[in-house]
Amino acid sequence: MATRALLVIALTAAVLGTALGASYTVGAPRGSWDTQTNYVQWTSNLKFHAGDQLLFRYARAAHNVVEVSKADYDACSASSPIASFQTGNDIVPLTTAGSRYFICGVPGHCDAGMKVRIDIEEATPGGALSPMSPRAGSASPAVAPMPSVEITPSTSGQAMPPSNSAVSAGVGSLGLCFGVVFTASLMVFY
Repeated sequence: MATRALLVIALTAAVLGTALGASYTVGAPRGSWDTQTNYVQWTSNLKFHAGDQLLFRYARAAHNVVEVSKADYDACSASSPIASFQTGNDIVPLTTAGSRYFICGVPGHCDAGMKVRIDIEEATPGGALSPMSPRAGSASPAVAPMPSVEITPSTSGQAMPPSNSAVSAGVGSLGLCFGVVFTASLMVFY
């Protein structure tokens, strides 16, 4: 019976490990999606992997998020969007490796620096969580990301409220998952 319980726990942990990625609040902890944040500096200390997600937080009346091609990113043009977001709490899953480009479509905001390029690496082997590591010369300390579960926007289009950190965690949901697995494992003994 103990072997069976350990097998259930190991299988569940393996499934959760491959399904979880890091969640990055764009511009955090010092900024958000705004004209004051330096997004080149913000991304310089982060590594994004397929399976992670971005959270754009901003005032709906003042900004939006437009995903564009590299050419439109370079030209600060929102005329041919790949996707547009405008809830103020926009969740963007990073599903595949490659580069993605985001700008604010409000006239003048992209030219003022409100644009971010996200370079996404393949998911780490075995579903390990994305590491964050500072690059040489960086003054920012490394912060290990916490696991996150996918946050699904509600029917009203509003996402769940994010934390104020650069990497937010769905620890409550993760704890609930492990609690259910632990309880189910204990039931195997009886």
